[in-house]
Amino acid sequence: MNPETSQLMATARHFTLQLSSTPRGARLARLLAVEQLRTWGLEEVAGAAGQVVAELANNAVTHGHVPGRDFRLRTIVTGAVVRIEVSDTRGDRVPLPGAPSGDGGGGRGLLVVAALARGWGVRPGPSPQKTVWAELDLP
Repeated sequence: MNPETSQLMATARHFTLQLSSTPRGARLARLLAVEQLRTWGLEEVAGAAGQVVAELANNAVTHGHVPGRDFRLRTIVTGAVVRIEVSDTRGDRVPLPGAPSGDGGGGRGLLVVAALARGWGVRPGPSPQKTVWAELDLP
């Protein structure tokens, strides 16, 4: 580890949870992430970050669910950025923002993430996983 990496790790805040791939697990992910951000004194971004966690966790539960396998939430604060990562075990299903369905039944999650975050994306692996991430600027 070089000195720059060491310095970054010393100043970053990390929060990682493994949760059941259920609606309850997705709800807990949002609640616990918001509480952790408040504990770190980041109330001003907790609402938007909570919404991003809710959308990404819901996608992991809805589209990335494999029976008997959990999803992982990771929140990292470094400098002026909050990075939210949600990993599931359906690496073969890459999320794409789509047009919302006309019946109001869904399709807006990644549009919400894109509106709140400064950027988002998908990182494959390790197999069979994928990680969907989003970054929010701190005020």
